[in-house]
Amino acid sequence: MEMTIALAGNPNSGKTTLFNALTGARQHVGNYPGVTVEKKEGRCVSGTDEFHVVDLPGTYSLSAYSLEEVVARDFIVNEKPAMIVNIVDGSNLERNLYLTLQFMEMGARVCIALNMMDVAQKRGMKIDVEKLSQRMGLPVVPMVARTGKGREQLLETVADHAGSRPAPLKISYGRDIDDTLDEMEARIRSDEFLTDRYPSRWVALKYLENDVQILEAGKAHLSETHDWLTTVALTLSRHLEATLDTHPEGMIADQRYGFISSILKQGVISHTLDQNRLAWSDKIDKIVTHRFLGPMIMIGVLMGLYQFTFTYSEVPVNWFENFFGWLGDRVDTLFADGLLKSLVISGIIDGVGGVLGFVPLILFMFLGISFLEDSGYLARMAFMLDRVFRMFGLHGASVMAFIVSGGIAGGCAVPGVMATRTLKSPRERLATLLTVPFMNCGAKLPVYALLVAAFFTDHRAQVMLIITLISWVGALLVAKLLRSTIIKGPATPFVMELPPYRLPTFKGLAIHTWERTWQYIRKAGTVILGISIVLWAMMTFPQLDTQPVSNENAAEMHTPAVETMDPGAAALRHSIAGRMGMAMENVTRYAGFDWQTNIALLGGFAAKEVVVSTLGTAYSLGEVDPEDSTSLAQRLKTADGWGPITAFSLILFTIFYSPCFVAVVCIVKESGSWKWGVFSMAFNTLLAVSLSIVFYQTATWIMS
Repeated sequence: MEMTIALAGNPNSGKTTLFNALTGARQHVGNYPGVTVEKKEGRCVSGTDEFHVVDLPGTYSLSAYSLEEVVARDFIVNEKPAMIVNIVDGSNLERNLYLTLQFMEMGARVCIALNMMDVAQKRGMKIDVEKLSQRMGLPVVPMVARTGKGREQLLETVADHAGSRPAPLKISYGRDIDDTLDEMEARIRSDEFLTDRYPSRWVALKYLENDVQILEAGKAHLSETHDWLTTVALTLSRHLEATLDTHPEGMIADQRYGFISSILKQGVISHTLDQNRLAWSDKIDKIVTHRFLGPMIMIGVLMGLYQFTFTYSEVPVNWFENFFGWLGDRVDTLFADGLLKSLVISGIIDGVGGVLGFVPLILFMFLGISFLEDSGYLARMAFMLDRVFRMFGLHGASVMAFIVSGGIAGGCAVPGVMATRTLKSPRERLATLLTVPFMNCGAKLPVYALLVAAFFTDHRAQVMLIITLISWVGALLVAKLLRSTIIKGPATPFVMELPPYRLPTFKGLAIHTWERTWQYIRKAGTVILGISIVLWAMMTFPQLDTQPVSNENAAEMHTPAVETMDPGAAALRHSIAGRMGMAMENVTRYAGFDWQTNIALLGGFAAKEVVVSTLGTAYSLGEVDPEDSTSLAQRLKTADGWGPITAFSLILFTIFYSPCFVAVVCIVKESGSWKWGVFSMAFNTLLAVSLSIVFYQTATWIMS
């Protein structure tokens, strides 16, 4: 029989590493129903036992301060897993056990996976696992999730204890709170107030902690009892403020930490090394996060990442390009001339193939980023950039939203926008979610890769670093503008935990890299395919009349006569997309973009990868020799009007113009108003056009 176990723990406790070690490739990612929080599930087998493993969002507590905390708590209450495996960082026991106590107060079945025992040992900490288990009253399994050590023992322990249901833990919070809790608990039990879902004492605690979700549920359940509990909680709060200058929430937290401290002091932890000696990770941090050396090291790391990506992806990218070129040639010989052949070659192969051709580059980029993330270096980047972010009116926590969105390269604006939920200040949150789309998401990477490969072959890593710096500087300047004008407000303090450095495992890197690469491939095979077909139709219909166009009529249409023009290009100009692209040329020609490029940029409003696929389709439909299987990069390199200046102008435009449609919808949802989604589209596009025109005109003038 399969049993459900939930993995829960603090961020950076090794929870995801353990999930990967347990489930391997037998996992899938989705979203929780009704919310945009990521949900990971998988399966594993140990002997005769089968487990359905759910990786809950990382949280520090079970309060309703963030959506992740609410999701984790609701899953435990509603789904009632057979066991909660609480991953605890053995090198930071006191902080991590705070979440454990809250599970115990809920009366949940808990098993502690005491992770990072190797790190604790290196720090001179000796943990008596048996004593910790006795003092906590819970099964405790020592582990090193990174290497898989303790995996089987954990599953055996879970199977042995899954049937037990412990009584909720009762902690003394001092006479004032304890007396009030007893009074509230008696009323809750007698009125059966939310007791079908939660323990009565736990509900009372949540009223004292002013938990919004529980307060709303209580009011909807029985308003009379709710009003009484609220009054009692308010009375206690005023009493504590008058007598001890504190509030129930603070006192409850203090007593929980005191409870943990008393347990750890009962022979659970002993130290084998001088505690004044710096841990090796702290020594590294003195250099890596240094005010002056840190940024230089960070730039060097980014350069190394881009050099690694372009160097090792070049050969497989050529393989993919040759494959799609060969496939196009095969279809050209098998299909008769007509719309079907045009759809398959220009709409699908040249469209989607143009995007899939960059899969090796995306894979190597994600591999490098996964290494930086799993090693703990990305958190150091956020720590260093906090000082800079505060200068521009943003919060230090905004850094992770930027990195998730593609601050290095290869992220996605959608989870980046959702990551702003961790920001408590509404103004800082809004400024962040409006600027994260400037980052180099995975959708923009194929555009950059195409243009850099075609026009900056000898300086690819350097140009990618410049693109990264431009996106960051641009985002920060826009954030400063917004925070100084329409989103004014004070800055809030930032506190961040730096996880210990770890050597990533091959398995962990493989899983993380494949997850992100597969999302890219799946998007190319679904969303990009659909948009490519729609744009192919817009670039094909209405079809050009077979009658020759006179020079007079051609002049009226602002197009060359058919006799002097490639028939494919003439048909493309005559199409719906062609006419739209030509109309846009009145403005975009000052930025160096012709009508074919404009068609691609229109498609980019739906998804940025479409810029590449549409360019592939546009230059395929308009090419003189239908048997020419030259790569798109080579076509652009020899096309009229194209050169390094035009290419970099298009790169600038791609960095700053409107977020993709899905990101806009996400901005609307997270900000709570359509006006911010419309603002993001209009402001970003206007900014992109302006910057591209200024750059193109200035560069052209200098080079002339």
